[in-house]
Amino acid sequence: MTDTNGILYVGIDLGTSRSAVSASNGQRHVVDSYVGWPVDMVARKILKRSVLVGREALENRSMLDLRRPLERGLLKEGSERDAEAVRQLLKHLLSLVGVEDEAKPSARVRAVVGVPAEALRVSKQQLRNVMKGLVDGLLIVSEPFSVAYAVDALLHALIIDIGAGTTDLCVMNGRYPTESDQRTLLNAGDWVDEQLFKLIQAHHPEANFSLFMVREWKEKAAFVGKAKAPVLVTAPIKGKPTQLDITEELRTACEGLVPPVAETMVDLIARVDPEYQEKVRGNVILAGGSSGIAGLDKALQEALKEIGGGRVQAVKDPIFAGCDGGLAIATDADESDWEKLSS
Repeated sequence: MTDTNGILYVGIDLGTSRSAVSASNGQRHVVDSYVGWPVDMVARKILKRSVLVGREALENRSMLDLRRPLERGLLKEGSERDAEAVRQLLKHLLSLVGVEDEAKPSARVRAVVGVPAEALRVSKQQLRNVMKGLVDGLLIVSEPFSVAYAVDALLHALIIDIGAGTTDLCVMNGRYPTESDQRTLLNAGDWVDEQLFKLIQAHHPEANFSLFMVREWKEKAAFVGKAKAPVLVTAPIKGKPTQLDITEELRTACEGLVPPVAETMVDLIARVDPEYQEKVRGNVILAGGSSGIAGLDKALQEALKEIGGGRVQAVKDPIFAGCDGGLAIATDADESDWEKLSS
């Protein structure tokens, strides 16, 4: 485990759908945010594992007590099994960058973990409790702030981080953002999945499909505006694989994101000091797993015309932008900063 000054720094983007980790030893990984335990002795015999994490858990879900323990980007409340699932997910992420359960006593690990912009204090405390014993130092920061740090957009910028559980918006004013600088919406990737599921169900009531299938269809072909080609998928009807055209359903579900995000974006910009509003309008950065929806950046840029126009651009690496920013924060922070940022 190579490190910096005897410390391994780690940035973690703990997401509802996917979680990513970057470390100061150069390691970067992403995993699906699923954890599962075999449901019975038959499953244990087949799997030969006591717990499965990530894609492996998702692909074997029929044999598992499967958990997606992060709800709206936060640890679900009131469930010891979900808390343990988060801990298993974090242990797995740390193991991927070289942190073993039986780490050497001299090894120090410090982690920055991103959470939604308006995370409740109790949720932050839950995360602290889960992380105990896994790392030596912990900072909890907002996800859009981590993205801003990753792309060096710390002054006169607006970050829009659209994940699975939440959409987080944050205005950067050259300092650590306050509560008034940030907003969290529940209109995000999971919300689109739910809308798309209902629309397909209404238009193709005879088809048999699951939310997992719908999520995969969306991730492959999501768009707003004009479709480049028909979106054709296959689902069984009375047991027979049948091709369905879901182009309009997908368009409608994805475009449902635009009004609430655009309205919040405009409201936040309007609250910026008037002499800086033009600079912020010209530096709107789209991040998160759902930022890859084709045409979304153009749709949000179009919404800026009502307040004078501006520019919206997507980050080049939405998968790792959050954890890379967390790693940069970790390596830049000194001893006093760690307490300040985690308060």
